[in-house]
Amino acid sequence: MQWKISVEENILVVRLAGELDLGSADTLRTEMDDALDSSQLRHIILNLADVTYIDSTGLGVMLGRYKKVSKYGGKMALVNPQPQVKKILELSGLTSIIEEYSDESEAFAQIG
Repeated sequence: MQWKISVEENILVVRLAGELDLGSADTLRTEMDDALDSSQLRHIILNLADVTYIDSTGLGVMLGRYKKVSKYGGKMALVNPQPQVKKILELSGLTSIIEEYSDESEAFAQIG
């Protein structure tokens, strides 16, 4: 798993690639929490376009960060998940609480 974390328009943007699983979840969680805490950001955009697989630990990272920003009135957006990842997100129920967008510009327009 690879990722790039940046802050754009007061939104934490995380661009992921590869497999979001037990091997990468803890490090990603820590880096996202550090970025959220140090900048006091309230919104997150997760770009999933290049994620090929996600397991329950990856879902846990997403849900935990969603709860963290929601607690302070923030929002999270999912961008362009691949079909196999989208199916897992739907089965887990995450797509019923976290909005999905086709591209980052649409997500920025809706949550920014």
